[in-house]
Amino acid sequence: MSIGSFSASLSGLNANQQKLSVIGNNLANLNTVAFKASSVNFADLVSQSVGGPSANPMQIGLGVTVGEVTPNFSQGSIENTGIATNVAIQGVGFFVVGDDQHRAYQRAGNFGFDANGKFITSDGLAVQGYSTIDPATGAIDTSGPPTDIVIPPGVQRPPVATTSFGTIVNLDAAAPAGATFATSLQLYDALGVKHVTTVNYTKTGPGAWNYSISVPGAEVTGGTAGTPFQIANGTLGFNDQGRLSLVDGATAADVTITSPNWANGAAAIDLSWDVLGPNDQPVITGYSSPSATASVTQNGAASGSPSSIIVIDQGGNLVAAFGVGQTVTVAQLALATFNNPNGLVKTGTNHFSESDGSGVAVVGTPGTGSRGTVVGSSLEQSNVDIAHEFTQMILAQRGYQASSKGITVADELLVDTLNLKR
Repeated sequence: MSIGSFSASLSGLNANQQKLSVIGNNLANLNTVAFKASSVNFADLVSQSVGGPSANPMQIGLGVTVGEVTPNFSQGSIENTGIATNVAIQGVGFFVVGDDQHRAYQRAGNFGFDANGKFITSDGLAVQGYSTIDPATGAIDTSGPPTDIVIPPGVQRPPVATTSFGTIVNLDAAAPAGATFATSLQLYDALGVKHVTTVNYTKTGPGAWNYSISVPGAEVTGGTAGTPFQIANGTLGFNDQGRLSLVDGATAADVTITSPNWANGAAAIDLSWDVLGPNDQPVITGYSSPSATASVTQNGAASGSPSSIIVIDQGGNLVAAFGVGQTVTVAQLALATFNNPNGLVKTGTNHFSESDGSGVAVVGTPGTGSRGTVVGSSLEQSNVDIAHEFTQMILAQRGYQASSKGITVADELLVDTLNLKR
């Protein structure tokens, strides 16, 4: 009597027990933030050749083993939590946490700030991203490697000088010669001081307007209090369809303005008046409708202390309240992708670590490359499908019962064989 039937059935017990363990772990993590369920695939063991006259191989299998336990990285449902520092990934990618020496990756975005203003995970690891401000543009610098996101409470954010501004304006083509229109906006110098700037338009003829840009005279070296100080002037020309075609007698282009010497000692920074918008389309028109300003934009900001994070946008930008009615981007999250995410190693507490099987992490910002976007004030839920898990549990249970029955039958046959000698 061969004991092969015992070992084959025993391997079936072990394999199905492993599957039941994986299913139990999946169900235990049904409510774990961003948990990814795993599935078990079996593989047969080597078969033994028994020979014989058959033309085809005569082989008897020696049992079964667990071939692989594969995580399922399908998207979990996203639930709004109302907590500004919570964030969920929509699509491919992992948050980068830890430091250069002990880096980990996770999908769970239940983040917050510690007492020193460091952005951390629920278990205290630093969340990696970009928080260095480019002084020239005021934008987040994402060119280097990600670092800890730290926004110390009460620390002053440096001002960002205005380098460009734009106005979406219509100048009434039906207005008589000599008609005027003005648009006001706020610009910031290198010290963060706000200057109210006025753009004045004067109609000189059909499709022709003069413009002048001025700031208060008291704010400029050599200026006179109460008298506007002109920093730029020129002409605008519109074609017969009301589109801006000429600026200062040449083809329409953005206007470069030489910064005045500010009386407060702020460094002079040249400005660009963006009369062309996206795709180089003019944003100033000359249609026959009342002159009006639809929008004003500028890229400067005063100094101040960012307070609480109010939103994390889909690009991973952490936007904080800044003064009264103002917001400012203080940092941007980093996301990592892998050539083979199934090769990542689970290390507990929602963390994964890279391995030779996963490949090296490719780190960037949300929405770039093949990375997904993020959803603020939300968390990704577990992707465990309870109905699927219960179905698999029944199959594993039946497989275990069948293997145990195989051992029982083999034992009975062995007993019968031993009884033959009596």
